[in-house]
Amino acid sequence: MQVLCGYSLKRKGEAKVKKGKDKPTAVDICAGAGGLSLGFEEAGFQVLLAVEKELCSAETYIKNRRSKKKMVLVKDIAELNPLEILRILRVKRGKIDIVMGGLPCQGFSTSNMRTRTLDNSENHLYKEFIRLIKGLMPKWLLLENVAGMNSFKGGLVKNAIIGELENVGYFCKSKILNAADYGIPQIRRRIFIIGNRIGADYIFSNATHGDGKRSCITVKEAISDLPVLENGNQTDLMRYAKSNGSLTDYQKRMRANWGNSYCGNNLVSKNTNLVLKRYRFIPQGGNWENIPCYLMKNYKNKNNCHSGIYKRLKWDEPSIVISNFRKCMLIHPVQDRGLSVREAARLQSFPDCYIFYGPLGYQQQQVANAVPPILGQRIAVGILNSLRDQYE
Repeated sequence: MQVLCGYSLKRKGEAKVKKGKDKPTAVDICAGAGGLSLGFEEAGFQVLLAVEKELCSAETYIKNRRSKKKMVLVKDIAELNPLEILRILRVKRGKIDIVMGGLPCQGFSTSNMRTRTLDNSENHLYKEFIRLIKGLMPKWLLLENVAGMNSFKGGLVKNAIIGELENVGYFCKSKILNAADYGIPQIRRRIFIIGNRIGADYIFSNATHGDGKRSCITVKEAISDLPVLENGNQTDLMRYAKSNGSLTDYQKRMRANWGNSYCGNNLVSKNTNLVLKRYRFIPQGGNWENIPCYLMKNYKNKNNCHSGIYKRLKWDEPSIVISNFRKCMLIHPVQDRGLSVREAARLQSFPDCYIFYGPLGYQQQQVANAVPPILGQRIAVGILNSLRDQYE
């Protein structure tokens, strides 16, 4: 096992983390690049430890947190002993305020029915999460996954998770939340299971956008100030587009802690000339069905093409879900190319100061897999309100 701490690589047991006096504490399981952690940190939590088995994601996580007190265990959670966490953090069982995690979700996703079976090993990772909860016994827990978990096998898995957690003393609630309803420029529906063993009644935050409330944030409002790019752009750091001094509120929020005339992660996948020809036939909101048949001859069975393939985003609506935006080939609204890493990160609500590391494909996957930080923050605030009495 490796432990990433600050900017150095250390062996287990070498780093000591002191619990903050004023902040409730968290451990992030399957942390990825750190979207959920970032939301909780912005709400006021101290994330003591993250666990992530993919090294580039772990590097992104730790390099965006300069404190030497931040640690990432580079390890598969199936191989993780809860006693290991307690020993590294030097805390007792039951003292961590929340253990949270966004488990890999491909096995529950309705976008690929071939892997949506009980035979998919990723559909059983929730058992490892429950095992760690039993070993750590935090005051609170949070589990995030695709909305498809709610309906998978008639709710069998979701009900099993809640049942097992209730058997060890946790009162749980679950709800499907759409990121667009909380000021994030993306239609992204995810299920959140939140529980506690301290007798608190968690209340999910009300939506702030859509349905008679504030208008949902559009793609244009989110990314129109970012650099104009070409297909296959490999220049990482580039100057923002000219905005004539009229940034949207969302753009101002994304740039608030950056203070730079340049932004990073502007890399774009290089598409072939054939793919670029296909792009030219697709209007905003269109997809592969708008492409002439003579340009799609290599697709033997178009029944396998879901609506998100070759999808050109609309300027004046939120984005569709940012899943694997390279493989789906999500197209920029007005430029004939795929999305850059920074554009996708904006649509996920990562601020521009948050830098992604590793080869391009790894950066793209890190963004796609993340929990939107703004949504994580809204959830964290509700939990923090329930915990506040303990810290006054």
